[in-house]
Amino acid sequence: QVQLVESGGGLVQPGGSLRLSCAASGFTFSRSVMSWHRQGPGKERELVASITTTNGFTNYADSVKGRFTISRDNAKNTVYLQMNSLKPDDTAVYYCKAISRANVAYWGQGIQVTVSS
Repeated sequence: QVQLVESGGGLVQPGGSLRLSCAASGFTFSRSVMSWHRQGPGKERELVASITTTNGFTNYADSVKGRFTISRDNAKNTVYLQMNSLKPDDTAVYYCKAISRANVAYWGQGIQVTVSS
């Protein structure tokens, strides 16, 4: 059974930091492209960051470049999103996504991040 379980969300003040984690199971994590997406209030879901398999090539949305960092630990089957200098516009439900070698997509259940004073 495939599972993607996000953790680390919550309420943070503007300028603060959070680290999201996504623990994966039920598929070959090391061979899967991993990404984080988010959906803010009244907005469509958007790609935040992605990371490839072996070489760890990363890609970021322009809105988070220089503030967010995606990383992965294949030994722990976990992908992370370090979020610094958070802004109210970063408020959203954040989702972890995996795309397997068979090109099957799996999604986590989502976790709330709220940036507010």
